[in-house]
Amino acid sequence: MIETLFHAYTPLVIWTGLGLLLFRYIPVDFPKLLSHFLFWIGIPLQILVLARQSDFSGAVGFTPAIAIFVLFLSTSFASLTWVLLRRLSAAHIKKPYFQGKNSLVNLFLLNFNSLKRSSQGSFLLAAMLGNTGFVGLAITPSIISSDNSNWAVLYSVTNNVIGTYCFGVFIASYFGNSEQKNHWWTQIRDVLTVPALWAFLIGFYTRKIPLPETVESGLQIAVWVVIASALLLVGIRLRSIKKWESFELALIPSLLKVVIVPVLIGLGASYFGLSGDPRFVLVLMSGTPTALSVLILAEVYELDRDLLASSIAITSVGLLLMLPLWLAGFS
Repeated sequence: MIETLFHAYTPLVIWTGLGLLLFRYIPVDFPKLLSHFLFWIGIPLQILVLARQSDFSGAVGFTPAIAIFVLFLSTSFASLTWVLLRRLSAAHIKKPYFQGKNSLVNLFLLNFNSLKRSSQGSFLLAAMLGNTGFVGLAITPSIISSDNSNWAVLYSVTNNVIGTYCFGVFIASYFGNSEQKNHWWTQIRDVLTVPALWAFLIGFYTRKIPLPETVESGLQIAVWVVIASALLLVGIRLRSIKKWESFELALIPSLLKVVIVPVLIGLGASYFGLSGDPRFVLVLMSGTPTALSVLILAEVYELDRDLLASSIAITSVGLLLMLPLWLAGFS
């Protein structure tokens, strides 16, 4: 287990650390250009390769339904939490709950009331989208048997295609646009024109068409370049955070992401008779750290980047703390 986690997190530490170091030496527009490259070229290429090389023949048919349910559950919890905090903040301004002016709760509620629309979109994305591809699929092979690997693969594909590039793009487009210019067809247009969706369809329907070995190896190298570029972007955005308030706010969706939702999924799976590897896969995949792709969506749709970068950092550490508990309780 320790060796598996080491291999899974080594690229994350190296490339994120490189982003932290290079922050002062890169042009101001570089993060945005890198995000647009990943959104339009890098991520679609990665999904095309995943769709071509994945074997869905033994996958359990209702795994996508569970993945979609987890997305709705996470989004619902995050939405209700946001509404509750907004009401508490409004009431706190009229009559403070705590008399100490320097109270952390005081400062948090006052700052929360001033958050913009874009922060709400980032709050929802941080709690909803998990890194099932890079982290989830990297950990599961050494924990579960190969007979159950398709549970993880199908969950990851559903989370990436339906979660990130359907629901995720819809939410990012909605909260990234002003209320005056926001129309429902804008979100529909943005979802239908996401290149990752078309890349998945092309990859899925060309699985049986062989490609030259040089092309296949080139695609594999390109996938790792995409992963490294995404991690580099995370490091750059972490280094650019200027306000610690973003970490305080990120604690809430991070708690939902790696603690509350996975435990509920594990208990629900046990109630319906699932056990062993299938149950553990559902718990792990639903509790993976906030996806790197949320930063790409934040750059493209002008959301709160600091909140998302903070959430990625917190949930990555949270996974290391929660994984032994999940193994003990649900494996």
